[in-house]
Amino acid sequence: MAGSEKPASTDLEALARDCDIKFTRAGGPGGQHRNKAETAVRITHKPSGVTVVASERRSQARNKMAALKRLSDKLGAIERAQALSRQRENRPATRPTKGANQRRLERKRQVGKKKRSRGNFRYHNDE
Repeated sequence: MAGSEKPASTDLEALARDCDIKFTRAGGPGGQHRNKAETAVRITHKPSGVTVVASERRSQARNKMAALKRLSDKLGAIERAQALSRQRENRPATRPTKGANQRRLERKRQVGKKKRSRGNFRYHNDE
């Protein structure tokens, strides 16, 4: 590891400090153990309000780590989307060039001509 990188577990522990973590009973098949043990985890990130749930593992600790990883991924995706929207906001408005506009209109004329040649339909301008 490089000097500036932290292990993933440290990042997840830091993330866990900003979260409300609740353990609940997981539903589904599994019999008596599944019905008695509170292995499902619901984590809510307090600053953003994002919530994730993990109940696919049999152990509470594994579900907690899976939920923290899932929350980390979700927060990263939200952060990337916000950065992308900020980047789009900064883009100045532009207009198509005259040549690009002419090419577009010519192509539209060609497509319209092709459509008109397909059948007996009469358009109001073709009289």
